[in-house]
Amino acid sequence: MTHTDVEEESDALIIGRRIRQLRTAQGMTLEELASRIGRAPSQLSMLETGKREPKLTLLQGIARALDTTIDALLEGEPLDERSTMEIALERAMKGQTFQTLGISPFRIGKSLSSEALAALLALHGEIERLRDERAATPEEARRANVELRHLMRRQDNYFADLEAKAAEILAAVKHPGGPITQRTASEIAAHLGFTLHYAADLPQSTRSVADLANGRLYLSRSIPAKGDARTAVLQALSSRILGHGEPRSYAEFLRQRVETNYLTGAILVPEAHVVPVLKEAKARRAISIEDLRDAYSVSYETAAHRFTNLATRHLDIPVHFLKVHESGTITKAYENDDVNFPTDRLGSIEGQMCCRRWTSREVFEVEDRFNPYYQYTDTGNGTYWCTARVEPSSEGLHSVSVGVRFDDTKWFVGRDTTNRGVSKHSVETCCRRAPAELEARWRDQAWPNVRTPRTLLATLPTGAFPGVDTTDMYEFLEAHAPR
Repeated sequence: MTHTDVEEESDALIIGRRIRQLRTAQGMTLEELASRIGRAPSQLSMLETGKREPKLTLLQGIARALDTTIDALLEGEPLDERSTMEIALERAMKGQTFQTLGISPFRIGKSLSSEALAALLALHGEIERLRDERAATPEEARRANVELRHLMRRQDNYFADLEAKAAEILAAVKHPGGPITQRTASEIAAHLGFTLHYAADLPQSTRSVADLANGRLYLSRSIPAKGDARTAVLQALSSRILGHGEPRSYAEFLRQRVETNYLTGAILVPEAHVVPVLKEAKARRAISIEDLRDAYSVSYETAAHRFTNLATRHLDIPVHFLKVHESGTITKAYENDDVNFPTDRLGSIEGQMCCRRWTSREVFEVEDRFNPYYQYTDTGNGTYWCTARVEPSSEGLHSVSVGVRFDDTKWFVGRDTTNRGVSKHSVETCCRRAPAELEARWRDQAWPNVRTPRTLLATLPTGAFPGVDTTDMYEFLEAHAPR
């Protein structure tokens, strides 16, 4: 190993504490060691406290004076408990928490007891934990979601860096192109250093748990009837591929979730393979989300998401996407085709009621769930065509729809539909208020027992990973870790 500057190879704080630990163990004072190596005690003090970068020639002299080797200074025995705590506090003082609180770094002298050191470190750790677990209010979450949606629109819902990551990981496992198999998903896990383990007692608040220490990825033993084993594995691995750290805000948590879902879709439906397929379908005027779903053996929602990723960038088709709960609540939304989604005062779409006249609501009334439902909807902002399906989930039924402006309908299967709707959702009486005759008849004669959503009066779940019971997760890992 060559050394031009020892700091490149080891931490200056640790080296300094090792020197002090070896010196005191031999009963040697700072002045005595400084005299032996021909340096001033103040210089040596700065070295021991990690305030000066140790050079190789200086370390050679110190090693000789202490009758040891350079390797012992760089990679020797673990530090004693006191030195370890001092280093931890030194690092904490250089971190964000101390700076935010306006606490200036101070010298850790011998007079500071080990008990006081431990207390300071415990307080710092608790402040860090509380900062990570600060509850996000619904308003904060909506603001974060709006900012993320604006970013997605600016990029036409296309993330070149994530597409490149997907191509890179597929090339690493020598994927030949086209749909990926479960074996390919398993090979990606192995490439990333993980073995797959299916557990019956996976914590209920998680979809998967990664044991980073032992390279084990735990997934639920029970896969839903319409579930996809590949998706569960890839979603769990995507954060590892992207190098995600523990999110420090709700906005970062949302961004990581979007990136994870995007990368999973990009691996399941590879850009290099699907773009020629979509271009050929456009040339035939036969674009179909169902065909995309079936060709890559993915869910309709994944196919719809993937189409919105690629439609504008590669096909020059602006689009919108909606996922709506059977209650009428919008749970996911994206648009770059100027469709007029309902929003709250912050500009948030998620959580708003979808217009009853839109395809996303009308599809719930259609008995035929085998074939897709198509509809033209006249709005105050023009006419839009949509294709939609209803899919079950753990939260009930959801509709997933993809739509385009009237001028772009010519590229799609289903453009000859006779289903029409008229939406004036910007006018309150369109569907958010009952017709006057019905209201006059029933307003004083009706009293519902409201089924209040359990989250209505609560803040969003706390924690660095909102909603995850960390105690359950840690106990699960402890129980399953190899002995």
